[in-house]
Amino acid sequence: METKEAMIVTLVVYKLVLLGIGFWASKRTQNDADFYLGGRRLGPWVASLSSAASSSSAWTLLGVSGAAYTIGIGAIWLFPACMGGFLLNWCVVAKPLIRATKASGAVTLTEYLAAGAPPQLARKFVLSASLIILLCLLVYVASQFQAAGSTFATTLDMDFNTAVIVGGVVVLIYTTLGGFWAASVTDMVQGLVMAAAAIAVPVVAVIKLGGLGGMFRGLQQAGPQYVDWWAGHSGWMLLAFLAGKFGIGLGYPGQPHVVNRFMAMRSEQEVRRGTIISLVWGAIIYGGMLITGWCGRALVASISNDETILLHLTTQLFGPIPAGLIIAAVLSAIMSTADSQLLVCGSTVAYDLPQNKHGHRLGLNRLTIASLGGVAIAAAIFIDDTIFNTVLFAWSGLGAAFGPLLLVRLSGRRVAPTYALTALWVGFLTSIVWFYTPVLKGMVYELVPAFLLALSVCLLGSRKLRS
Repeated sequence: METKEAMIVTLVVYKLVLLGIGFWASKRTQNDADFYLGGRRLGPWVASLSSAASSSSAWTLLGVSGAAYTIGIGAIWLFPACMGGFLLNWCVVAKPLIRATKASGAVTLTEYLAAGAPPQLARKFVLSASLIILLCLLVYVASQFQAAGSTFATTLDMDFNTAVIVGGVVVLIYTTLGGFWAASVTDMVQGLVMAAAAIAVPVVAVIKLGGLGGMFRGLQQAGPQYVDWWAGHSGWMLLAFLAGKFGIGLGYPGQPHVVNRFMAMRSEQEVRRGTIISLVWGAIIYGGMLITGWCGRALVASISNDETILLHLTTQLFGPIPAGLIIAAVLSAIMSTADSQLLVCGSTVAYDLPQNKHGHRLGLNRLTIASLGGVAIAAAIFIDDTIFNTVLFAWSGLGAAFGPLLLVRLSGRRVAPTYALTALWVGFLTSIVWFYTPVLKGMVYELVPAFLLALSVCLLGSRKLRS
């Protein structure tokens, strides 16, 4: 069996598995709490792997390996930055969010953050939060579809538009059928597939180079810039470079599609186990993709798109069948990530925005997700930026808007509604303005100043709640 045939067979089998999960999950979905939070019945394995996979995906598999290939050893700071984000979510956010949302009955992050505000201000907050979520997550979803479509087209000789549409439609089918259960279980499967690829590819690449020493020698031969731990920065620019990389971790608490896994967990007692699983997975994924990028630089002098180095190494280092299996599985995993973001977009339109929360709305929920998915598929065809930059743009907007407010609320402080609404917009708009101002963007990653400004607003308008 040739590589292309192996990829097609594996891809078809994997997609059938995803569709099967969707049909199974549809039988467990009876109401809003089931559709958007799986009835709050997620165990530690599903919660940890689905939250981790939802926060990573194409950005990690293609973006981080591509960054390591482009920058060299200087990309290593992505590892503590992202692992720090995992720790922040599991050690600071998880337990109090489970407790708070079970007590309030909140189904979405927006509903939880808006609780306690006077009706008019609560409505303004919901409208503002919904707009920000839709803007950021539709960009996020489109970048996932674009990444998968591009790699499907490259490896299977498919037309790019056809690749995007086929992959996107499969994701829409199982997500609209099974909702949160389907998204969470498929994300767990995706997480395991990603971990397998993140072990296999770098291990074989390191062996090919004669060990880690051979990898470093290959980087040195490629150029001195690839063995510079500081990526050519010094002085204040070095501090800004490190602050920007570590700032990525600040975005984790503000991602609705990630923290809703905590809201769906069965109990606080399972957080410790979920933390261990998530950290081990993160170490495998980020470590593996960094090593993949470095080995790629030592083995491949140049490629047309740095973010395809994982695919190049796979086809070079493995035989036809193993290469086909790895590529098809990795591409399928990338595509299935969009389900979590689509689910949050759907909950925003069909649950948060309507003022009447009563009634049976599963049909509306599914129609909303299908419609928004269609918009994301169309947008994917026109995106013209790297996956790394596109995802970081959406990541910073969400992280700065929601993260500071959520952290302050969970610390046991009440934020006055006007300050909460102000913080939401200060974080989001600062991130956007910073991103589109070249002088500012060249100084530090936009999430850092945006997060700090929004946090300052929250703290100014907060007070300690009585025990």
